Amino acid sequence: MARCNAFSRNFVDVGGLMAYGANPTYTYRRVANFVARVLAGARPETLPAEQPTFFELAINRSTAQAIGVTVPRALLSRADHVVG
Repeated sequence: MARCNAFSRNFVDVGGLMAYGANPTYTYRRVANFVARVLAGARPETLPAEQPTFFELAINRSTAQAIGVTVPRALLSRADHVVG
């Protein structure tokens, strides 16, 4: 089944059509920073909420071809990770 998944490069690597979402490495680093601040004594309710600022797009061209989908070159050129 073709679908667009919240970002998971593994999803695309194992045959998923595409995935788009926040860069997990960056997100985990921000979480670690938040936890470090709490452990240093900050009260969680006083810390600002953060939104992701780095996003990634992964596309599996082999899957697209198998289901008859043409991925535009403009989209492929913007992808951070292309399989197939």
